[in-house]
Amino acid sequence: MLDVAVLISGGGPVGLTASLFLSRLGVPSLLVERHPGTALTPKARGINARTMEVFRQYGIDAAVRAAGLAEGRLGLIVWAETLAGREIERRVPGRATEKSMAVTPVKNCLCAQDDLEPVIRRFAEVAGPGTLRFNTELMSFNQTAAAVTGTLADRVTGAETDFTARYLIAAEGAQSRVRRALAVKMLGEEKVYDSVNILFHADLTRWVAHRPAALYFIEQEDLRATFLTINGSDRWGFLIHSSSKFGWDKQDFTPEFCTRLIRKGIGVPDIPVSVLGVSPWEASAIVADRYRVGNVFLAGDAAHEMPPTGGFGLNTGVQDVHNLTWKIAAVLRGEADEALLDSYHDERQPLGRLITRNALANAISMGRNERQSGVLPRREFLNEQGLIFGASYASMAVVPDGTPPQAVDDPVTEYLPSARPGCRAPHVWLKRSNERISTIDLIGSHFLLLAGSDGDVWRRAAAAHGNLWPPLVAFTIGAEGDISDPDGGFHAAYGIDSDGAVLIRPDGHVAWRSRSGASNPGTALRVAFEHLLGRVPATASS
Repeated sequence: MLDVAVLISGGGPVGLTASLFLSRLGVPSLLVERHPGTALTPKARGINARTMEVFRQYGIDAAVRAAGLAEGRLGLIVWAETLAGREIERRVPGRATEKSMAVTPVKNCLCAQDDLEPVIRRFAEVAGPGTLRFNTELMSFNQTAAAVTGTLADRVTGAETDFTARYLIAAEGAQSRVRRALAVKMLGEEKVYDSVNILFHADLTRWVAHRPAALYFIEQEDLRATFLTINGSDRWGFLIHSSSKFGWDKQDFTPEFCTRLIRKGIGVPDIPVSVLGVSPWEASAIVADRYRVGNVFLAGDAAHEMPPTGGFGLNTGVQDVHNLTWKIAAVLRGEADEALLDSYHDERQPLGRLITRNALANAISMGRNERQSGVLPRREFLNEQGLIFGASYASMAVVPDGTPPQAVDDPVTEYLPSARPGCRAPHVWLKRSNERISTIDLIGSHFLLLAGSDGDVWRRAAAAHGNLWPPLVAFTIGAEGDISDPDGGFHAAYGIDSDGAVLIRPDGHVAWRSRSGASNPGTALRVAFEHLLGRVPATASS
């Protein structure tokens, strides 16, 4: 009998990051993946800035960026009749503007999934205590109030192993067997349009080098497709949109037919093309009505299937497990009540529904189904700063401070940094010794208390708080603090006076805030932790 704290079913980006995050939190886990190794095709490519912040916190961002397309090799979105022919329009995505990038210390990254997964796997394998087993499949499971039990199978030898785990994370993708076994209802629209992904080799440098882009949309009366940048020169994806609208069936996409379509999109009838793979698929916009069922948690595509228009699928999944894993660690260490785990659904499922609706709206605006026949997308497409950075959680794992949310005209495209409890902790440039760092760099596998320049009493209260898991780390920020604030922006960005403090969760969201000093900082911190860890019924912030 194999006994493990957490079993992770699925070894894609979401499962691999869950393993890495749990290991950094000291939680033993076992990841099982039915395939012999990591992805063989590009699949997802775009890693948004919020996910790169997460990777930065875990020290893998540089390796991810090195595995992806070099900076400067993209930056545009292009619409054209053919790559060699008339250009319709080109845009700088709203996400990539100077204003948008000022809210984060990182940049977006384009790293194809078959390049990304080996990087995360490498870090997960050496992190420990988590382990990975490929060629291993979850065959069956049952659960009681105390555990999940079931059977794993080695797909090479056929040998079966019984297991028991305290928790199971299902990160198996859109066809999740765990989700189906749990009979979880999916909310939304299934099979809204069909597409075909073609992976191919051809040197397109002549037509792209002067206008490096992540996406080249091809718009013709009898062909609507997108060239997907992978290495920016000779390895590409060609995504055929709504193939059935043109009378094409899956069996039509032979290598010869795919080559003709690719050449038609390029606008050069005799260019050498080598088709490497063909994958028909159908887009859905559906979200699980429950992210938690007892001791089982759905994450990534197992929890939400969304059209790729906007590039949210992988990013949302990584951020799912970033939210979940610290909560599991706190419960397993006895620091938090089981009720804390309910906040995973409460925080991530509403956001998953919002993102999925917007991904579908992007697709519809671009004529992906019969509802509209537009060429250029709605203005929100690739301009979703509010969706990327603006998530504001409301759950038992957040202690309200009585302040209203920031008002914006468009919560999809607009983001106003705020340290109101529930929000992502804002990025502010600071200085530690002679090193320029971001507030984001202080966040990790721990709770983080940031106090104002006159808030040393908070730091002393944190030190006296005793053992906690995840642990509590505290700094004072300002001229006389542990970390200096050379631009003087910290207090305003975090909405605190010089004697105030902010408590940030391991997932980078603000848990609690005292806008000014407290008569008893130790008591204020204790009450805050009792609230967010579910030790007592929710009470007002001190």
